[in-house]
Amino acid sequence: METKTKVWLASEGKPVIGAGKVALLKAIDEERSLRKACERLDISYKHAWNVLNTMSERLGKDVVTTVRGGKDQGTFLTEEGRQLIREYEHNRDFIEDTMKDEGSWENIGLKISARNRIPGKVTMVESEGLISKITLEIEPSLLTSIITSEAVERLDIRPGDEVFAIVKSTEVLLGKKAR
Repeated sequence: METKTKVWLASEGKPVIGAGKVALLKAIDEERSLRKACERLDISYKHAWNVLNTMSERLGKDVVTTVRGGKDQGTFLTEEGRQLIREYEHNRDFIEDTMKDEGSWENIGLKISARNRIPGKVTMVESEGLISKITLEIEPSLLTSIITSEAVERLDIRPGDEVFAIVKSTEVLLGKKAR
């Protein structure tokens, strides 16, 4: 059995980039063409533009630039796009290395089992209908858990609360000491 993670970078609680978006940016960089990158990744041109626009909006900077006409035409990564890939890969590698190294778990006082409890502080609660997204500050990073809105109400989870993440093989649960 092994622990698996999924990494993405977010801005103001909204996802900016994950593995799929990194693949798109890298394909654009290699192909120097959005159309060719889309063909290579088997995604629609419109979907790719929507993804790029959303990334740029959330980042507050363009991740690609387009040059039209002439022999130097194409779609190219901006320095912000390149930096975003570097930052994502740095964080992904750190998380993957940490998850593989049992010693790093022991350094934070945990034994690896299905009953691990990781203490953290709630920084954000976003509720939409039946589902809520809870962001925890667990030094030196953040952890996000998707739980039911009913669980948020039952546990009375609010920003600033001290809680603990309970890691299971398929999900991250939240718990709170009774008052």
